[in-house]
Amino acid sequence: MIEVSAPGKLYIAGEYAVVEPGHPAIIVAVDQFITVSLEQTKNVGSITSFQYGNLPILWRRHNDQLVLDKRENPFHYILAAITLTEKYAKELNKSLAFFSLTVDSELDSSNGRKYGLGSSAAVTVATVKALCQFYELEDTDELVFKLAALAHLSVKSNGSCGDVAASVYGGWIAFTTFDREWVTSQQEKRNYSIKELIEGDWPCLSILSLNPPVDLRLVIGWTGSPASTSDLVDEVTSKRRRDQQAYEQFLEDSKQCVNLMIEGFQTNDILLIQQQIRRNRNLLVKMSQDTGVVIETPALTQLCNVAEQYHGAAKSSGAGGGDCGIVLFNRREGLLPLMTAWEEEGITNLPLHVYNTK
Repeated sequence: MIEVSAPGKLYIAGEYAVVEPGHPAIIVAVDQFITVSLEQTKNVGSITSFQYGNLPILWRRHNDQLVLDKRENPFHYILAAITLTEKYAKELNKSLAFFSLTVDSELDSSNGRKYGLGSSAAVTVATVKALCQFYELEDTDELVFKLAALAHLSVKSNGSCGDVAASVYGGWIAFTTFDREWVTSQQEKRNYSIKELIEGDWPCLSILSLNPPVDLRLVIGWTGSPASTSDLVDEVTSKRRRDQQAYEQFLEDSKQCVNLMIEGFQTNDILLIQQQIRRNRNLLVKMSQDTGVVIETPALTQLCNVAEQYHGAAKSSGAGGGDCGIVLFNRREGLLPLMTAWEEEGITNLPLHVYNTK
């Protein structure tokens, strides 16, 4: 039995701009996990997940291609991860086998609602890592990230894959996404090789581990209202065309803001980090006004405003529209009163910590 876990994530800053190559974001891995268990079988394989009622989806092989017994299924990212990793394994002359794969998630509430911690990225990463062990492949961080990123591209994900990077590398990271048009063009070549693509340099891709200041404290609040990242990114993408100049200014301002925040991590300057958190919040609010897309919901506004009363620097996390807000404190002052004030507003403190893979 192979058992592999991958952590969830939270965006700290740089949302929306990060989908453009070369524009940075800061992301953190958190200590809630998706666990994938894999065991070899014969003649038929299965995928089981508590998230989808514990009923297994059965699959077989036809000419080494994975074929499902059900036409519609909720396991797109898992299947994409299997497909890409097995193609890579075949290029390395590995023989394909059957296996049962079980998914167990901590990234949802007890009633199944998502917290916005990047479950699709975590399940993709955990699946890739489990299959690398199963087929005895060298599972370097770069290999796992690129296979998981290719899996996300194959299901037409419109995200940056920053959540994938956080799930692979852990801790605090500064991330800029790759040029997906270049990756797609490589895949369209006649003699396309996953191995060669993975071993090559991907334009604009950058993943840098950050060491946080010792006294920096991350606090997470959940509004209780799930949001769809892909839908919000689609909406912003379609509406930004109304004013391309405003969007270009947003990208430039976001890049400058996040780069200053990275500098704050590198120089142990918590005040600078907090200043840029507030600036990034304002940039997202302005973009929301420019596009008409609700990013900071009333509940997120309340979450942030209450946190600011207790000297925390707060903003929405990720695509917004619900889910979580994050607060950065200097030391541990004011945390208990904040929890009480949040509770009175119907906001749940998620007792999560930064997860370091190393």
